[in-house]
Amino acid sequence: MRCVIAGFPFDLTKGQVEQSMGGVRPEPVTGMSVTICRRTYPVMQVGQVITRQDRRDITTSEMRRALTRLGFTCHPAPPAAPVYRFAPWRTTTAQLD
Repeated sequence: MRCVIAGFPFDLTKGQVEQSMGGVRPEPVTGMSVTICRRTYPVMQVGQVITRQDRRDITTSEMRRALTRLGFTCHPAPPAAPVYRFAPWRTTTAQLD
């Protein structure tokens, strides 16, 4: 499939992407992710590996679009962890115990 990523044309196939990502260790997922061969990779990591371009030149939306067209499953960003804020009196009480 022919697609344009960061202004450059690429001819990609699902097999080529799977082969390129075969020996790559997935980074922790903080944004949009994609499942390739039962592993979950950040979309930007996949874009960097298959295009050999800097991540700052690639957008998440163009990588998601290309990977979806190739038949991969993309996942939205995981929800942020809740921030627990304690009232000042609870902190003081905890220090007294």
